[in-house]
Amino acid sequence: MTVTATPTAGKGLLTPTDHSLILVDHQSQMAFATASIDIGTLRTNTALISTAARDFNVPTILTTVAEKTFSGPIFSEIKDVFPDAPVYDRTTMNAWEDSQVTDAVNRAGKSRVVIAGLWTSVCIVGPVLSAIDQGFEVFVITDASGDVSTEAHERAVQRMIQAGARPMTSIQYLLELQRDWARGETYESTTAAAVKFGGAYGVGLQYARAMLGAHAREG
Repeated sequence: MTVTATPTAGKGLLTPTDHSLILVDHQSQMAFATASIDIGTLRTNTALISTAARDFNVPTILTTVAEKTFSGPIFSEIKDVFPDAPVYDRTTMNAWEDSQVTDAVNRAGKSRVVIAGLWTSVCIVGPVLSAIDQGFEVFVITDASGDVSTEAHERAVQRMIQAGARPMTSIQYLLELQRDWARGETYESTTAAAVKFGGAYGVGLQYARAMLGAHAREG
C-alpha cells in the first residue's frame, strides 16, 4: 500500500475548539497529603494549564469536593485565571456522578475532555473511566495531578491508559494548542505563559529575549 505525507495535523492532536477542560479538586486539604509531585510544581503546572485554557478560550469546568466542610478552597492559581467562573462543589468523589458537572460538560458540547486534579487514583480515575464508558475521548494531564504516593499515582495512570485515556503534560497541553508559531494571535500569550510557568523552557525564552531582543521569535 502506498501512503502519502501531507502537511496536516493528526486527528489525535488536541485543538483549542475540540475539547473542554475539567479541573478537579485542586484544594488545600487534598494537596496536604499529595506526595507524588512537589506541591510547588503541581501549583505551577495547574496555573499553566489554566492560563492556556483561558487564552485559547477552552470551555473550562471547575469542581471541588466538600469545600466548606473539609477540603478548603480551590487553588488561587485557578481562581486568579477564572475569577468569575462557577465552582461546582460536590459530595461525590467521582465528579462524573454529579449532575452539575455533567450538565456543564453537555453545555460545552465537546466530545473530548481533558482532566487534571487531586487525587489521581480516586477523583481522576472516577470521571475518566466514567467519561470513556459514555463515549468521550479523554486526556489526562498527569503532571497537574497527584496522589498520596508515587505508587498510587502511577497505578492510576496505568489503569486509565488501559481503559483508553491519553496521558499528557502541562507544557505539552500548552504547546499542542499553539502548535504553529506562525499563529500570531496567540503567540504572545503562549510564550508569556511559558515564561511565567514553564520552568527551564521559560527561562530559555527569557534568556533568548534578553540576548537577541526582537529577533528572539520561534515563528
